[in-house]
Amino acid sequence: METKKYFLDGKFIGDGSLAIIAGPCSLESSELGLRVAKFMKRICDERNLLYVFKASFDKANRTSVHAWRGPGLEKGLEQLAEIKTIVNVPVLTDIHESYQAAPAGEVVDVIQIPAFLCRQTDLLVAAAKTGKIINIKKAQFLAPEDMQYVAAKCREAGNDKVIFCERGTSLGYHRLIVDMPGLVTMRNFGYPVIFDATHSAQRPGGLGGSSGGDYTLAFPLSRAAAAVGIDGIFAETHPNPKEALSDGPNMIPLEKMPEFLDEILAIHNARQSFAKTKEE
Repeated sequence: METKKYFLDGKFIGDGSLAIIAGPCSLESSELGLRVAKFMKRICDERNLLYVFKASFDKANRTSVHAWRGPGLEKGLEQLAEIKTIVNVPVLTDIHESYQAAPAGEVVDVIQIPAFLCRQTDLLVAAAKTGKIINIKKAQFLAPEDMQYVAAKCREAGNDKVIFCERGTSLGYHRLIVDMPGLVTMRNFGYPVIFDATHSAQRPGGLGGSSGGDYTLAFPLSRAAAAVGIDGIFAETHPNPKEALSDGPNMIPLEKMPEFLDEILAIHNARQSFAKTKEE
């Protein structure tokens, strides 16, 4: 089945190129958001890659009730609007409640549905009604083939601009495993597929009162995903992950992002060339 294509910032998601969705886990400050967005915009432009800035205004699923959650809906959307205007990039954020969809849709270009909420009908319908592209993370407990029913909820609400995002499947406690054949399964439904490199390297609750992880695993996992065939990479990045207010252990240091992109892009381009050779 031919993959759907969505036009964004002069480029397409789903046309065979590689899109990059990257930013800090949380909107810690305007300064941090602008610093990351400017850096990522520059290195993606140098590689002719579509770049979408991502950050959350509310981390509603933290391990501890005392953990940092973010600036909240109103201040968070103000920061995202500022980043979008100053850096001239599309922006993405996730929503957790149906009432957040409409105001988020006034600002962002892509609305993200968190993995643990991907079956929530009211949330999906509210997101669909904004008319925005919807990046839906596959739940850690959900089979890849069941994502077709998730997409159907958005489609029947009048919006078929859906992206599937793989972020790992639960394997016992504090462990995730990436089902690489699942990338093929989801892409065969005709929707672009994004690989979430850094959450796939996460260890949920692995540090007791917070999540652990190992960002270095994002590199080999992303190389493997690029070899299988994907439409983009989702990665959280921070100038100093050790000081990040959320998801520090699995975020890629900002200075390592050029190397990260080059590794993935080399394999992606090789795969594209091989596919064209087979067609000829």
